[in-house]
Amino acid sequence: MTRSGVGITAVLACLLAGCTVGPKYKVPDVPLTPAYKEVDGWKAAHPSDQVLRGPWWEIFGDPQLNALEEQVPSGNQNLKGLEARFREARAAIRFNRASEFPTISTAPSIASIRDSANRPYLPAGAARATGDFVLPFDVSYELDFWGRVRRTVASAREFAQASAADLETAKLSLQAELAFDYFELRSADAQKQILDNTVESYAAALRLTQNRYQGGAAPKSDVAQAETQLETARVQDTDIGVQRSQYEHAISILIGKPPAAFSLQAAASPLRPPNIPGGRTGGFVGEATGYCSRRAPCGRRVGTDRHRPRGFLPNRDAERRRRTRRHLDHELAQLAEPSLGCRSIRCANSV
Repeated sequence: MTRSGVGITAVLACLLAGCTVGPKYKVPDVPLTPAYKEVDGWKAAHPSDQVLRGPWWEIFGDPQLNALEEQVPSGNQNLKGLEARFREARAAIRFNRASEFPTISTAPSIASIRDSANRPYLPAGAARATGDFVLPFDVSYELDFWGRVRRTVASAREFAQASAADLETAKLSLQAELAFDYFELRSADAQKQILDNTVESYAAALRLTQNRYQGGAAPKSDVAQAETQLETARVQDTDIGVQRSQYEHAISILIGKPPAAFSLQAAASPLRPPNIPGGRTGGFVGEATGYCSRRAPCGRRVGTDRHRPRGFLPNRDAERRRRTRRHLDHELAQLAEPSLGCRSIRCANSV
């Protein structure tokens, strides 16, 4: 081989190497410790966006909540937009895969031409008709030497998986938000029922104090104090009503209905918490997060640096139960405060 032939071969090899698509994406391996050295009781997070959650809200045993949750997938507009983007991503896979096969195109045409009998300089009876039928075929095929088509299909497939994860994560978030708003609304119902009873008790206490004042058995300051506490309870009752309306409007938006056309009746009985097995709540936290659509391998784009995060989550059920218990005690203390105030007024007036 001559020197010029060697040079041409080297140039062609460089050109071919430059046209070749890069190596297959590999998730970088980030070294992590199995646990924090400062705090014990933590565990690694394991996102599971590909797992279907199912009707998890049925554990609460509330038929009204079950009916509302079933309306989220078909009524929420944001969820419909994400579903449309998921269908678009799946269609993009089929569109890109079409480049792996030959393309055949045709444009048939039929034409008929007839000479006019009144054409000048044409003998009588010489009119004739002709037909033309054309059926062309065009076949083209792109040889995927450099892997462009394969990489494009792989990228579209990964993007479709990310869109599916976005859809499921958004559905889970909306359903959880609806459950939160629903229980807040039922909490407002319970508080309003207590405040309604408190207002009635304060009104009776005010009438009693006014009668005692008119009889000379109570000072004017007791009447003013009873009036102040009654008006304060009425304001709290009105605030709870406004808060309940806000949660009701939020639920109507989540299920795709106008707030003016949606209403929920007040609960006749208080809700009871479900029986959740101990030690399971920590797993829900790690499985409910939407990592897959943003950084996990099932949602990566080809050539990017997306990888599965391996963070840590607390796994201390005892501490979680203590915090929940303190929160419930605080809520119960706030609910019982008007009734305690009413009893204190009666005791003060009875002296």
